[in-house]
Amino acid sequence: LLSTLKKLGIGCIAFSPLAQGMLSGKYLKKIPKVSRISDNSSLDKKMITESYLIKIKHLTKIAKKRNQSLPQMALSWVLRDNKITSALIGASSAKQIIENTKCVENLNFSSEEEALINEALSKISLPESLWASE
Repeated sequence: LLSTLKKLGIGCIAFSPLAQGMLSGKYLKKIPKVSRISDNSSLDKKMITESYLIKIKHLTKIAKKRNQSLPQMALSWVLRDNKITSALIGASSAKQIIENTKCVENLNFSSEEEALINEALSKISLPESLWASE
């Protein structure tokens, strides 16, 4: 997609760069009563597996080494490419918006960080679409 957009000179808006909250870290301990999973609005509880949680914890460690939260690193990861013109986040509070916008303070990734993140991402298997059943 991104190579085609570059050829056409078109930007891209990233939809749900925090994977409907899955990269927010809020599902690491337990499912909050108020969340997309608890109300079944867009996520299925079956997606939060032990394997998934291990990978999210791994990504969280990488983010901490970068002095970022996991959501900040995820947004930095998406926005590091200049073909991405914006990212739509589903913040539920002003605090989340303020925290997430700090991602622009560190958009650069070392080759080691990229390799670690790509390795973690290559092992995550998600449905073809979070909305495939619709």
